[in-house]
Amino acid sequence: MIEKYSIKIPQNNIILYCEKKKIITIIGPLAKKTFKLKLKLKLIETKKIIIITSIPFDKLSNNNKKKIKALQGAVYANIKQLIIETSSILFQKLKLVGVGYRIFDVQGFENNLLMFKLGYSHPIFFKIPKKLNMFCLKLTKLFVYGDSYQKITKTTALIQSYKQPDPYKGKGILYENEKIILKEGKKI
Repeated sequence: MIEKYSIKIPQNNIILYCEKKKIITIIGPLAKKTFKLKLKLKLIETKKIIIITSIPFDKLSNNNKKKIKALQGAVYANIKQLIIETSSILFQKLKLVGVGYRIFDVQGFENNLLMFKLGYSHPIFFKIPKKLNMFCLKLTKLFVYGDSYQKITKTTALIQSYKQPDPYKGKGILYENEKIILKEGKKI
């Protein structure tokens, strides 16, 4: 029987669980990540399954006991995300759509600085975060990759906020597979 909050461990991942310190460590082929737990886990080594129980480490108030299912789901999602982050490379592609919209690497900063030309009267400079890597495929395409899904999505959303996609002309910074349904303009 498969429970709702059970995770199958892939062959190439190793799981270390310490109930005393309330942590779980996931070692994959690409990285090693640790997560602090609020609920107890049950490991079934023969079937390579982790089951998230509804038993908390600390005593909870009556108000927090009602939120145990939500907490169980959050722990489940976080552990699943850590398994994905340790076993595969995560990336996102951005494309610049518009006449004159370009991305440049700034020389002399050891590839830590990008310059965007987005139709404003001034260029926009962006400092690349430490644990992320970025490179330009063309002058209009940016490839962002790293080991943390949250950092990648946060960074790409910040870059996209410099020039939001325009619903009338279709110009702006878009994700690679994003499609914009254009609105009809004013009729005379």
